[in-house]
Amino acid sequence: MKGFVISLLAALLALPAAAQVFTVQPEGVDAKYLQFTPTDVKLSTLPITDHDRRDILRFLQAEQGFSMRPLPVATLKLQANGKLDPSGSDYVSLVRKKGLAVEAGKRVVVTDVKVEKDKIIVEFNGGPDHKHKWLRHISVGTDPYYTNPIVNDDPNQPTGTRIELTFAHGVPDLTGMQVEELIKPLVDFNVKTPLQAFTDTLPPFLKQAVQQHHVLVGMDRRMVLSTLGEPRTKMKDMESGQMQDIWIYGEPPDPTQFVRFNGDRVVRLEIAPVGKPMEVHASNEMGDYWSKQPAQNTRVIRLGDQSPTDVASQSAPAAAPTLRNPGETLPADKDANTPQMKPVEFPKDMGGGAQQPASTPSQGGSQTQPPTQSDGSH
Repeated sequence: MKGFVISLLAALLALPAAAQVFTVQPEGVDAKYLQFTPTDVKLSTLPITDHDRRDILRFLQAEQGFSMRPLPVATLKLQANGKLDPSGSDYVSLVRKKGLAVEAGKRVVVTDVKVEKDKIIVEFNGGPDHKHKWLRHISVGTDPYYTNPIVNDDPNQPTGTRIELTFAHGVPDLTGMQVEELIKPLVDFNVKTPLQAFTDTLPPFLKQAVQQHHVLVGMDRRMVLSTLGEPRTKMKDMESGQMQDIWIYGEPPDPTQFVRFNGDRVVRLEIAPVGKPMEVHASNEMGDYWSKQPAQNTRVIRLGDQSPTDVASQSAPAAAPTLRNPGETLPADKDANTPQMKPVEFPKDMGGGAQQPASTPSQGGSQTQPPTQSDGSH
């Protein structure tokens, strides 16, 4: 009997501890997310090529998807077709400790992609770390009281997630779509995104450029954001007497892209691969796309089935100037017999012509004087 009582007390004491494992609702983590089902994607046995490596970077950059579970402000390690680390209750503890980056079902954006020897690193919403996290703690100078670091601290806390997709025998030859399938338990890219909705409105050549993450000279800022996402760095530069904005993408060993804007349009694209000459695009690559678009604040009036010649035949010469008010009529407009002012006619002997000049003496003759009237005095 004594042993039964001790066992019962031990069971009762264990109940609150067991219940605490699933009390995770305030942190946005449901008990169903404690389970993880690995993927089953068929992978190649060949190592990845440089061409496919570049294709993966272009394919995933600025891609958008939806989180399939609450994502923490931390790094998650996912084995290809394998387990997730951490998982289960450790996953919940990580969310509680590091904070919630995004709730389940919320939109996330790929902000950085790296392909290494045995893993592919994908960052969402800026990643979980400060940019230049080591340089923020280093200062250079001879003054012992010099305390300004090389890079100033960013007051905004990181709010993103990093997923490290690892491969047991090195990264195989795979496509961007296969990478998305491997991380689908965490982020689903198959739902139509605003980027897809925007690109569907573009002509085929421009839609293809956006989907392949190729910037074209002549794009506007919205197109560039849809193509490459937010830039790593923004700066300004004076070019030919005009101030230009420069958006910088990529970090070594990836190619660095310098996108120059004059106003809202890309005027030059500079691509600097590591160890190779810089590739410069400065000519219009949009064709006559913008000439076919109506200007801002312009109202386009459709003529229907009328041809331009029909419209021109309806045109009439402009009316002569008048002192009447708009819509004003006179009595003569209704009755032709109504007296009205007409142009003034002068008599023929008055003002009808120019006055004849006085006669002049002929050469060698005497001048004839006009007669004078007598005033009656002698």
